[in-house]
Amino acid sequence: MRSLKSTFRSFVVALSVALFAAAPIVAQAQTVTDRPTGLEMGGDMILVRPLTLAATVIGAGLFIVSLPFSALGGNVGEAGSTLVGTPFKSTFMRCLGCSQKHLPAGNYED
Repeated sequence: MRSLKSTFRSFVVALSVALFAAAPIVAQAQTVTDRPTGLEMGGDMILVRPLTLAATVIGAGLFIVSLPFSALGGNVGEAGSTLVGTPFKSTFMRCLGCSQKHLPAGNYED
């Protein structure tokens, strides 16, 4: 039981660090001028957001598992950005129904 509690605590700490690392990106967000249609918004709300949320959680778990290897390889930041940051941005930082085609150039991917 102690091992499970320790593992869960480590997961929560790593996820918190990843979320706080993404905070500066939120400050750089710009408004979207081209608005999506109602169908795009509905599809995003029902299908895409739950999938990207699941990808964020799974990516955080994979990031934690791969952390020792990433640290040895010297690419912790790149692994965190790819496994956690990208799905996090897609889930929480896009407007409802927006995709890359609706965002101003250069503001979705850094």
